[in-house]
This record gives sequence, C-alpha cells and structure tokens, in this order.
Amino acid sequence: MSQNTKKTDNHNTAYRNPEFYNFWRRCFQYIITHIFYMIRFKLVYRLEVQGKENIPNENDYIIAANHLSTLDPPLVVGIMNRGVAYMAKKELFENPFMHWWLNWLGAFAVDREKVSVSTIKTVKTIKSTGWVLGIFPQGTRQTDGEIKNVAKGFAALAKSTKCGILPVGITGTDEVKRLPFTGKIIVKIGKVIPYSENVDSMVAEWGKAIQDLTGLKYIPEKVNV
Repeated sequence: MSQNTKKTDNHNTAYRNPEFYNFWRRCFQYIITHIFYMIRFKLVYRLEVQGKENIPNENDYIIAANHLSTLDPPLVVGIMNRGVAYMAKKELFENPFMHWWLNWLGAFAVDREKVSVSTIKTVKTIKSTGWVLGIFPQGTRQTDGEIKNVAKGFAALAKSTKCGILPVGITGTDEVKRLPFTGKIIVKIGKVIPYSENVDSMVAEWGKAIQDLTGLKYIPEKVNV
C-alpha cells in the first residue's frame, strides 16, 4: 500500500483515491458478502433476485436502494457483479474496529449535515474505478411500510457525476431476524434512471420506482409554499 493510501486511510476517511479501491479490498469485500452473507441469504432466508438483467455493464451509475435492515448493505453487494463503495456516517470511523472494518469494505465517511468537497471527489474517483457507489437515500432504516424522508443528496451526486441511478427494491430483510427459514428476502432491480439537471425529478422517479418494486408506499417530501 502506498504512502498516499495510508494517509487517506488514517487521516481523511471522506476522501479515497483510486488506489484505495484495489484488488485486495475487493477480495475482502467479496469474501465477507458472498461467503459469510450470501450463503445464509440463499439457504436460510430463501433469497430471490429479480431484474439482474437491468444491471449495466459499465459502472456509470449509482445504486440507490430502500433501507429496512443492517443486512441490506451486504445483500446489495452480494447481488452485484462488482465492488460497491458505501457512504458511512463519519462518527462510525471514530471506533478503531469500525474504522478498520469500514476501510476494508471500501466505505468512506460522510457528514450528514453537509456534503464536503472530499465526498464529491471520492464519488468521482469511484466512477474511475471498477467499483460503483451505493447509497440508501432514506438515510436510516425504515420499517413502517413507507418510503419517506428521502434525502436529495444521491440525485445531486448523480447530476454532478453524470451517473444514472439504479433503483433496487428490497423486501423481507426486516423480518429474517425473527426465525430462520420463515422469512423470504426479495430483491427487485429496476431499470436505470438517467441523470438529468432536475434533481427533484430524479428523486421522484426513484421513489416511484421503489414503490413499484417493493409495494411500499412512496411519500414525497412536502413542499412549503
């Protein structure tokens, strides 16, 4: 590992250079997601994936999935054909173990209050590698049967990086923790939403797509007049 990469890992977890997304980090992510998680998803929780033909061959897109459980990040990585780099709240990197764990999984820090220049640079860096950016636009897990409180940041990043948005609808991960072999996880991948200059339009298209994919009701953000 180069000196620049070490500096990136230790001092600025919001910025990742291209060397950060290397072969060894991809191997680590693959082992964790495909061996430790995907075997359990398929055998114990009867995972069903639909729409894999909608995954683009290139990596000029952002994965945007609804969020029900802590199982969602490894689940999404497990069904993709390349590495997925997630944003993680910067506070998680303050814990030494989580710092090491998230670094090796390819995650990078983000300030929920504002999007830093380092974050934007990292998103553009990811596009130049074989990885793709993964985001949960709801921010936190929501299990009340609705898609709401959707932040616009993912659409703004799509606009600034000229990336399409791949909607991924997840159902069942909020139930599988109860009893093994009783739940069923279903992942449906929609068609890519092309990027546009209209951020609000991309957010609305994503919400409607997730509603169609999951059956969960999309609640648009109220506009004050």
